[in-house]
Amino acid sequence: MRQSRRGAAYAAALESLERDGAVFPCACTRREISDSALGETNEPVYPGTCRNGIPPGRSARAVRVRVGDAVIAFEDGLQGAVGQNLAGEVGDFVVRRADGVFAYQLAVVVDDFEQGITDVVRGADLLASTPRQILLQRGLGYPTPQYIHLPVAVNRSGEKLSKQTLATPLDPADAPGKLWSVLRFLGQEPPAELESESVAALWNWALAHWRPEKIERRRSLPAPAIEA
Repeated sequence: MRQSRRGAAYAAALESLERDGAVFPCACTRREISDSALGETNEPVYPGTCRNGIPPGRSARAVRVRVGDAVIAFEDGLQGAVGQNLAGEVGDFVVRRADGVFAYQLAVVVDDFEQGITDVVRGADLLASTPRQILLQRGLGYPTPQYIHLPVAVNRSGEKLSKQTLATPLDPADAPGKLWSVLRFLGQEPPAELESESVAALWNWALAHWRPEKIERRRSLPAPAIEA
């Protein structure tokens, strides 16, 4: 699925939330929100300015979800018990931006549901987003998938390896070697000879020998071998 072509599906989900009174229009600008206090996730917590109506002289820009006093708790397959007080740590969050684009939180929830996704395995940098997605799943009557959030590979400064942190790009010509290194990073023990085998051979081994319990129960891990 391409999210850029899924506007109708997201609009239908938003209409469902609107009928239930779960969302409201917001006139606040990004700059106004940035002046708010930071929550435990280091994001500005929406102060509720438009929750009970847009102030006089202002026009609606974005659409936000009412989080109320929701405390979302779930059991992550690797990180264990996770809980988040949405009001105190995030506040009412955006599901449609001022430019009309649907936010990631809504898009991923709708896409996962329509594709029948039952298990989500992703980086722990998205762990803080999961309670928001669970709140939306409940509001839309969707089942909640099982989640496993893997430790993120970070550089020596503790920054996630990415283009923004100027991490060295991976060489597609060495795909088996890089995947072999990633499996070791995740606590698996692929045989040394697989490092020079085909991608298919590596995946076949990984499917047969995957052991999530061997992954370190951390949100990030240094990865000099991957970065190099």
